[in-house]
Amino acid sequence: MPEMTTETTLPVTVTPRAARQIAKIIAAEGAAKMLRLSVSGGGCSGFQYHFDLDEKAAGDDLVIEEGGVKVLVDSTSLEFLAGAELDYVDELIGAAFKVNNPNAKSSCGCGTSFAI
Repeated sequence: MPEMTTETTLPVTVTPRAARQIAKIIAAEGAAKMLRLSVSGGGCSGFQYHFDLDEKAAGDDLVIEEGGVKVLVDSTSLEFLAGAELDYVDELIGAAFKVNNPNAKSSCGCGTSFAI
């Protein structure tokens, strides 16, 4: 009988660098919270990313655990974020969370809005 393996691939991943930054933000808040990544209509390219702190997950949330922190993605946003990676970049022009989204056909210069 062949050996069966199961590999779980999350639809959205969080880099260790992003997890460390989330942990810093949550520690500064002084309460147990999670980062919520969501997508809504708007922005200069059609859709935009939102980052919020949340105290609990909703029933339809995907909960991603990385480096001791949790990131929440609601089921509607997940459709736009399938295969995406949440990273944190610290560049000359500033530091920010960055979503590397394979579904985005184009994005604005600031990287917070995108088109599909």
